[in-house]
Amino acid sequence: MAKIDIPDGEGMEAKRMWQLAPHLGAAMGAMGDAVYAKTSLSVREREVARMRVAQLNECHV
Repeated sequence: MAKIDIPDGEGMEAKRMWQLAPHLGAAMGAMGDAVYAKTSLSVREREVARMRVAQLNECHV
């Protein structure tokens, strides 16, 4: 659950959040496309990199 006020409505909470700042949502979509669709890393390499970044940021994996 978000820790910010997100308007009620249809669809997932994340989608409604990005509707508050559409220009940021578009940028995040482009970044996601670059990371997941246009990468030279294999799926295994990408996931290991994500896990390492999470460890460095002290996030639970």
